Order: sequence, then C-alpha cells, then structure tokens
Amino acid sequence: MIPPEGYAVAGLPVREFALVALVTAALTFLLTGLVRLFAIRIGAVAYPRTRDVHVVPMPRLGGLAMYLGICGGMMVAHQLPVLRRAFDFALDPIAVLIGGGLIVAIGVLDDRFELDSLTKLAGQTTSAGILVLFGIQWMVLWVPWGGDGGYFGTVLILDQNQGGLLAILLVVTMVNAMNFVDGLDGLASGIGFIAAVATCAFSLHLLDQSGGSVNNYPPILISATLAGACLGFLPHNFQPARIFMGDSGSMLIGLMLATASTTMSGKTTPTEGATNSIALFSPLLVVAAVLFIPLLDLLMAVIRRTRRGESPFSADKMHLHHRLLEIGHSQRRAVLLIYLWAAVIAFGAVSVSLFDAFIVAWGMGIGVLVAVIVSAIPRLRSR
Repeated sequence: MIPPEGYAVAGLPVREFALVALVTAALTFLLTGLVRLFAIRIGAVAYPRTRDVHVVPMPRLGGLAMYLGICGGMMVAHQLPVLRRAFDFALDPIAVLIGGGLIVAIGVLDDRFELDSLTKLAGQTTSAGILVLFGIQWMVLWVPWGGDGGYFGTVLILDQNQGGLLAILLVVTMVNAMNFVDGLDGLASGIGFIAAVATCAFSLHLLDQSGGSVNNYPPILISATLAGACLGFLPHNFQPARIFMGDSGSMLIGLMLATASTTMSGKTTPTEGATNSIALFSPLLVVAAVLFIPLLDLLMAVIRRTRRGESPFSADKMHLHHRLLEIGHSQRRAVLLIYLWAAVIAFGAVSVSLFDAFIVAWGMGIGVLVAVIVSAIPRLRSR
C-alpha cells in the first residue's frame, strides 16, 4: 500500500526503533541458550576440519535464535502505533520475515546435514525471489557519468525485470559473502552489527531529510532488528565461542543487509537540481561501504580459486581472517581488527552525507592509518 503523496510523521521515532532493537537483542540473547541445547540434541555440531580454526566440536544453529529474536522485535514494532505504519504502507518487513524464514530453514538443514552448494544456491535464489515478489527491488540507479538538466551523473529508471534481477543478484552475493567471512568467533555477528548500525544511521538521515515520510521506515526497522539480533548473539559467539551461528545465521545477515540496502537506496532519487556529487552518490556509497569487507573477501576468494582451476565454492584457508592469523594476530585481535576496518569504512561513508566531506576525509584517513599500523604490528616486530 502506497502512502498518500507528502504523507509524513512529525518527529523521528528514534526511541521506538531503539526499543525494538533492544527487545530483539534481549530475545536473541535468551533464546540462544535454548537453541544451543537443541543443536546438541539433534546433532547440529561443527566438528573441527583442517581449514577450521576451532579445535573442539561446537554446536551451530545460532541463526535460528537470531531469526526468532527478529520475529519478536517485528511483533513489538507492529504493536507500537508509530512503527505500525511501516507495515501499513509497505510489505517489506513481512517479506523479510518470509524470505528470512526460508533461508534460515535452508541454513538449519545445512548446519545439520551439510547440503551441497547448488542446493543452497537454489534456496538462496528462491528466498531472494520471494523478496522481489513482495516489491523489494531497485527502481532507480544513479551512475556518475552523463547527466543534464542540472544533474551530475545519470539516474537510470529500471523496469520490474531489471530491478528484480539486480535485487536478486545483490541478495545472493551478500548471502554468500557473509557466509564466506564467517570464519572466526564473533566475526560475522560483529560485522553484521556494524553494517546494520551504519545502515540504520543513514536511513534515519534519509527519514529526516524526507520530513518523516513513512516510506523510509522499512530499512530502519530491518536494520534495527538485525543490529539487535547480532548484538544479542555476540556474547555467546565472541571468542571463546559457545555456539556458532552457522549458515542459518550468516545467510540471514546477508539477506537482511541486502534487503535494507535495497529498500534504502533502490528507491532514492537524487534531489532535483543537485550538483554535489557526494550528496548524489551517498546512498550507493553507503551501500558499497557497508558491504565492502564481506564482498572484498568473497571477490578475492572467487578470483583465487578460479585461477587455481577450482570451484568458487571450494574451501581454503586464505580468507582475510586467515591472513591476519598467519601474520601473527590472535583470534580476538584479528576479529577486532576487521571490526575496525569495517567501522572506519562504513561509518566514514555515512559521515560523508552528514558532515563536511573534507573533515570526514581527514578522519577516515587517520582511521585507515591506525588500522594499517595495528594490522602490521606483528610483522614489524618480527623484522
């Protein structure tokens, strides 16, 4: 259902969104212990392999607790008069629950029975297709070339087929990227939390710029519940972990990040007559920054494996976190370093749209310099 033109809500419901995130975090934290016992009971346990970092059997299915926590958070949002408008005027939250439920079910089966890559890919594509059927797709895409009539760059208007295919591609890519990056205790849940908070912050900025239009509620709600789920699961998953999120969790994070990014940027049109290229490009810039670390790891893995003549889905010990461990970092320090890189890139991109670009560039430069120095400390000591 599309709200009437110019329909808006006075003020920003920041407290309501924060409440939903905290409820999601609390539910996820409480449910993770029960899910851990359930995983042990049904045999959903990760036994150490040559490419793994953990050395003892570890229960999985953490994604099930995260999904149940997200469902609880969505229910609370539906009962709040202000946030109920996110359900009244859009099907995005319902689509996330249905598509997320399917991908969690596939992940649960994989955590227990080790599905083959083609079966998982089919399930991921089906989940993405459900999102598209509910209207989650790219409608406009800004590219930084061409342009006339006061615009810098060109706004491409996509039809349903183009927008749907782009949305499916982003979902499947992000799902696999988060799956690839999930290799150390607390890594995927921490990156998911950072990315979700950055997406939520930028979506709140868009909400403020639009005068409180309810069209901007869905990405905030999706990213707020995801941030809460990751935060609630992290105490159980940070090194030394007591449970893994498994594919059920990593794929859910990827799907929700891709959905929030699509609902945030896929329907955003640059302000008419705008000439500031940073302001025009900021929605896509935030999307690229939020997804940068997992997508970089995925891209490097695909290139590395195809050059060796192997399947892109074959396993190895050459991911970003493996390289940090090889340099000499401990598991905790490697995870915290990747957190630092993800935070600098994601929040730096968000800050570009909020503050002076020159100041943000200096801040990001300092952050990158600190991250580089800390990352190289073990190698510098050895020399």
